Amino acid sequence: MKQIIIQPDDKYNRELVANVHPTDHVNPTPDGRYNLVVIGGGSAGLVSAIGAAGVGAKVALIEKHLLGGDCLNVGCVPSKAVIRAAKAVGEIRRAGELGVHVPDGVTVDFGAVMERMRRIRTEISHHDSVARLQKLGIDVFLGEAQFTGRNTISIGGQTLEFSKAVIATGSRAAFIPIPGLAEAGYLINETLFELTERPSTLAIIGAGPIGAEMAQAFQRLGSQVILFDILPQILGREDEEAAAIMQQQFESEGIQIKLEANIKQVTRTDSGQKKITFAAKADSNGQEQSVIVDQILLAAGRIPNLEGLNLEAAGIEYTKKGLVVNDYLQTTNGDIYGAGDVAIPYQFTHTADATARIVVRNALFFGRAKLSALTIPWVTYTDPEVAHVGLYPRDAAEKGIEIDTFTTQIGDVDRGRTDGEEGFVKIHVKKGTDKIVGATIVSSHAGELISEVTTAMVAGAGLKTLSTVIHPYPTQAEAIKKTADAFNRTRLTPTVAKLFDTILRWRR
Repeated sequence: MKQIIIQPDDKYNRELVANVHPTDHVNPTPDGRYNLVVIGGGSAGLVSAIGAAGVGAKVALIEKHLLGGDCLNVGCVPSKAVIRAAKAVGEIRRAGELGVHVPDGVTVDFGAVMERMRRIRTEISHHDSVARLQKLGIDVFLGEAQFTGRNTISIGGQTLEFSKAVIATGSRAAFIPIPGLAEAGYLINETLFELTERPSTLAIIGAGPIGAEMAQAFQRLGSQVILFDILPQILGREDEEAAAIMQQQFESEGIQIKLEANIKQVTRTDSGQKKITFAAKADSNGQEQSVIVDQILLAAGRIPNLEGLNLEAAGIEYTKKGLVVNDYLQTTNGDIYGAGDVAIPYQFTHTADATARIVVRNALFFGRAKLSALTIPWVTYTDPEVAHVGLYPRDAAEKGIEIDTFTTQIGDVDRGRTDGEEGFVKIHVKKGTDKIVGATIVSSHAGELISEVTTAMVAGAGLKTLSTVIHPYPTQAEAIKKTADAFNRTRLTPTVAKLFDTILRWRR
């Protein structure tokens, strides 16, 4: 078995590898046809395999690298551990606003922050380990696989036959062909968490969710961050008001933001640093300028992992965006499905989980569950957080849906005021109705608050229903109720008001 070494080669990373890609693992000998073969051991693959095995299916899981995929190893888990440390720094820095005076000289031990991240990642890795999957009755194959036919796949010289299969190979960071970037060297999410020393200066190319989260985290942990994006706002696909709040927050923390930026070249200096030559329309009217940094993080999109699978042999069509799947997540080979990043544009762990559940139902139980039926929320874990579900106004306009929008500022509810927070709850309804079609929330608890709106949308409960829900006082969730109350006030038309006045006069 190929030995995998994760840097730094410490006790935590060695234990991680022992769990999710042990060097002493021996692939089992296939015994007959599998009900389901799963290619890829990330979030979508694990949920598919565990779900199918849990209902008695004969399951094989194939993974060429680390079980747990991006989420465990180089995504959600390590990033949120680092963000948690950065959030503590943010709280300390604003403590004076709350009347709490922190002594001078508070410092960040970057090495300790990263070591804590590695420890937590290793502790969680037991859930995704080879040993656990084997106990659940899953045949685990480590290595690279290739389709050899419509219902066969080869790995390590062995051929697996299957009735159904699911491709859940995930995605990876996209490379941007900036002149000199490859030669100068750069980080992606797969290498960022190998750092043990804090870069004094860090350039981040891409101000989407990953770039924004890491920009704020590393700035708070002591790096000087320069954040680049080709778009005119950070978090380019988010609500403009939400993006403006985050940009103001970032700038107040010292992050240098270069928008509408065209990076012309990257060169390596004699000292080993990287010089970025660029023109940023937003802050220099397009005039060429340059910065010198210690490290560059490339966070400008993702591409699907499809190489080496020999998809043509199985009759599977694909594009540069991923697998071609229908609403039931079937590929052009009806016995093979796609789940997670490799098949859908919503590249989140929770959507990988949701699509895997669709696959298990449809592949094993003749289900007709549809991707289009999902209501998908997402969160950018900055401070404050930005959460969204459903349509943005631009989406509604493209679909020809007229909407009404109701907004409550977080500072207008008592808990928001006592917390000293800026943010909002913004809910969009279909015009003339209370049907919720989308929402954006900005607050320190936005990731938790968005679930209430998502639940209402899934249950078909309208905005007026949320006004009847009792929210504990004082909580920031009261902003949702106030938003619903604002909708209810619009129902008090002059005619209704006149009717109420008549009734009240009659009852005097």
